[in-house]
Amino acid sequence: MNSAAPRILVIDDEAQIRRFLDIGLRAEGYEVLLAVNAAEGLALAATQSPDLVILDIGLPDMEGHDVLSELRQWSQVPVLMLSVRDAESEKVRALDHGANDYVTKPFGIQELMARLRALLRNRPGEPELPPRYDDGHLAVDMARREVHLDGVPLSLTRKEYAVLALLLRHSGRVVTQQQVLREVWGATHVQDTHYLRIVLGKLRQKLGDDPVSPRWLKTEPGVGYRFLGGS
Repeated sequence: MNSAAPRILVIDDEAQIRRFLDIGLRAEGYEVLLAVNAAEGLALAATQSPDLVILDIGLPDMEGHDVLSELRQWSQVPVLMLSVRDAESEKVRALDHGANDYVTKPFGIQELMARLRALLRNRPGEPELPPRYDDGHLAVDMARREVHLDGVPLSLTRKEYAVLALLLRHSGRVVTQQQVLREVWGATHVQDTHYLRIVLGKLRQKLGDDPVSPRWLKTEPGVGYRFLGGS
């Protein structure tokens, strides 16, 4: 890549993680900035205008959630949080407070790169994705609110379509259960996760999407859901 390569800021106090990410990101052509703590990371974010921030939740001088809250006061730069394995409450908290995605440690560099590409495609100021998705099997026309599977029209309920369209608009990114419930059912239903499970189950049946080995709708246990197509 040239000087227009996206600039990635990594804020992590673990030397081996910083080195792993530095090597992996540079190999993919990204420009990399490294920070060992929150203070250094926020300073670089303010002065170097990164295109994306990789932020560890556990930092020595400030919790990653607090770094995210401070950053969100003046920047909408995409933020990918790094969290320890199975820390579901931390993931949900991060996503609800402005993180765009998360990756659990340990993680593979290819998974991370796929997440980065999805976030960079949809970063603020970028043109929105076209209102139509078509991978040759599943076709969704959001302008006409039509869904086809292998050329055959699918009859979806209003809620099924709303959930599919919401996940599709955030393709490649995790959407928390509370986010889906808030946008589709309303703010008074953010705890009614059983509604969401029922609708997702019926939607998967109509799509023929296996929840164990999903093609489109992936469950992030205890956190939310991710549309896999195009990520």
